[in-house]
Amino acid sequence: MKTVAIIGGGIAGLTAGIFAQKNGFASIILEKHRVLGGECTGWDRYGYHIDGCIHWLVGTKEGTPMHLLWSRVGALDGVRIYHPESFLAFEHNGVTVHLYRDLDRLRATWMELSPPDKDAIETFCRDIRQLQSYEPPVGKPADMMTFLEKIRMFSSMKVAGEIMRKYGKISLTDYAKTFKHPALRALLASFLPDGYSASSVFFALAAFTKGGAGIPFGGSKAMAERMVQRYRSLGGKVEAPCEITDLIIDGRNVRKAIARDGNFFEADYFIAACDAKVLYERLLKGAYPDKAFEERYENAADYPLASQVFLALGYEGVIDGLPRRFSFPTEPFKVGSRSVHRIIITHYGHEPDFAPKGETLITCDINQFHDDYDAWDALYKDKEAYRRERARIGADVIRQLEFRFPVMRGRLKVLDVTTPKTYEHHCNAYRGAFMPFLPTIRGRGMAHTGRIKGLDNICLSGQWLQPPGGLPVALTTGRDTIMRLCHRLGRPFVDIHLEERPVNHEKTT
Repeated sequence: MKTVAIIGGGIAGLTAGIFAQKNGFASIILEKHRVLGGECTGWDRYGYHIDGCIHWLVGTKEGTPMHLLWSRVGALDGVRIYHPESFLAFEHNGVTVHLYRDLDRLRATWMELSPPDKDAIETFCRDIRQLQSYEPPVGKPADMMTFLEKIRMFSSMKVAGEIMRKYGKISLTDYAKTFKHPALRALLASFLPDGYSASSVFFALAAFTKGGAGIPFGGSKAMAERMVQRYRSLGGKVEAPCEITDLIIDGRNVRKAIARDGNFFEADYFIAACDAKVLYERLLKGAYPDKAFEERYENAADYPLASQVFLALGYEGVIDGLPRRFSFPTEPFKVGSRSVHRIIITHYGHEPDFAPKGETLITCDINQFHDDYDAWDALYKDKEAYRRERARIGADVIRQLEFRFPVMRGRLKVLDVTTPKTYEHHCNAYRGAFMPFLPTIRGRGMAHTGRIKGLDNICLSGQWLQPPGGLPVALTTGRDTIMRLCHRLGRPFVDIHLEERPVNHEKTT
């Protein structure tokens, strides 16, 4: 039996492990931490459960290929999905604009707000509705397709291609200027900073308005734990905590993976389901550079990486009438290297078990980019100064919330504050990036196979291989990796069918 060692127990690593077991390999996942799931995680503080990942998940609509794949790996099989009525409520100069899930309602409320924007609103809604027919491909990876299969794939992606041609090279800021009402302009421009592609808005809202971007009840950690249970039920092994720090290479093959504690693991094949920079520089010592990645790492303007400062707050009360995600302007305050003038809060009123009875979890995520990471990296060298800065930001956010919502005064407390350095420390994320290179109007998309030039038995898997990254790409690339391995060995790829799922899962800690 061929053996596979998987470096990293996030969503890509778990998916690769599940499909490896199903296809007759003996696999082991080598995970840095005690808990698997990678960035798809959550943690407990002061009686609250903090969801640290999913804002919305592509693939929550039943009957779609992505939902079927999530269900096959145990993530969404039989799981209830929460579908909020609003993607985001955006407050600007006393006006609140909603991105409703009901596209007709969105259109009607925007028309009522700004009749002069009739044509722009009609086009906006029409293009979102048109894009609802698009489903991310989850079949064979393109490099394994026949000519006819590629033709069929490109045909199925026709509508996505039309949207990309129309909006892919228009910045969000420029697209927002096609609207006349200041609140609509501000909302659309707020999705991402200037220079980022307007197409991102359409793909996100198309998925949301058709029911394909909901939130699994139980949150991120529970979803990852279900995948761990699925993997273990198939006979997969886990070594955790176990941080791999070195690879022993003989000719064109990796022979051993060496852990920080000195243990080593031998296998016929290795899958690096980890941060791409960790693989190329830390594990491979820069000896096997990849041109596609290097040109992106060296050009932060066209290929930016995003991180965030993430705050979790406990509210001693029940929130009624406030949309799940709400964006509002604030008095300026500093986060990282920038002055913040607006924050977005998310409340978890739909998850009463995330908080003590009668209370509510609230989170706030503040985007951080290149210069912000540098500021946090410098501050991190003085641990006490770093702690004080996190506390100061927590106090500032509470002050902003109490000013906007007087009913919250004296009823908020900081549960936790994470920074780009948190993502770097806990997830080995390069520069604290929780997503791969963001889509800009000057950047080029990347479709990487994960193969390492000069090495035959190790490959990269995970969200770094193709845009837009995130959990769905981690899922599909994890499966693709095993499909490629089966193809290389001349054996048929065996998929997982829902009727084969185990009924009783052993609880995983």
